[in-house]
Amino acid sequence: MKSFIVLTAAVLVFAFPAKSQKVIPLYDGPIPNSKPAPDEEKESKDQNGFIIISKISKPTLTIFLPPKNIANGTAVIIFPGGGYYVNAIKHEGTDIAELFAKKGVAAFVLKYRIPDEAYMNNTSIGPLQDAQRAMVIVRSHSKEWNIDTSKVGVMGFSAGGHLAATLGTHFKNVLVDDPQTISVRPSFLILGYPGITTDTAINKKGLSDKLLGKNASPGLLDDFSAEKQVTSETPATFIVQSTDDGLPVANSILFYEALVKNNVPAEMHLYQGGGHGYGLNNKTTKDKWIERCLNWLDANGWLKEK
Repeated sequence: MKSFIVLTAAVLVFAFPAKSQKVIPLYDGPIPNSKPAPDEEKESKDQNGFIIISKISKPTLTIFLPPKNIANGTAVIIFPGGGYYVNAIKHEGTDIAELFAKKGVAAFVLKYRIPDEAYMNNTSIGPLQDAQRAMVIVRSHSKEWNIDTSKVGVMGFSAGGHLAATLGTHFKNVLVDDPQTISVRPSFLILGYPGITTDTAINKKGLSDKLLGKNASPGLLDDFSAEKQVTSETPATFIVQSTDDGLPVANSILFYEALVKNNVPAEMHLYQGGGHGYGLNNKTTKDKWIERCLNWLDANGWLKEK
């Protein structure tokens, strides 16, 4: 029995070798759009027991590379949710990255800055700068990390979904140093129960207040209402949400309709139940939305071998 247990453990290690390999600072030097401030970052658990990180002023990128024998060249940068107040770093971040790495996809978890006037000059662009910088880093290390630069997508949950959608609609306005003019346009978007619109008739003001300020102009609100910024150049998109989500499902529907109107390839899965913030595990259904997502990636050529 003992030898069987040892053998089983060895097989498990071999079968699931992908682990967090490295955490790197997002910026080599000074962090753009930042004020001098003490580092007050804190890790804790929310009321559901999920690990969250608050008061983030120093962004990082955590790297999960698949074994070379299964790497398929695709990469995904993951933006955890948290209402722009925290990053739900594990169940909407590293758990997702580990799964993708096991599928041959290089995965990166962005711990992005929380918009706060205490340590940010312009709260509206801080998270987007971090998202763009992450894209520059991943594509600039494509040879080292065995990545096809035409297959680098982003995935976001809740407010992280808003950030992903914003990156997918604001890639022409580069807000970070990019001397090699590396494209920050994602190859695809994966949006999990995303915040999309700044329309207060649909969403409470929390999302827009935290990011844009309580007195944001109508023009700024429109600029960050992602469904209003979709064009034919917006990346192909996969969306998942639940009808009983406290963040109205209208967010996903509005973005999906804008994608269809602009002839952008899109797939959306709406579940009857599940609420909000469930990460990989919607406990109300036996169906696994991540399998639908992987099928979509495969159908579009992002999971096939190089």
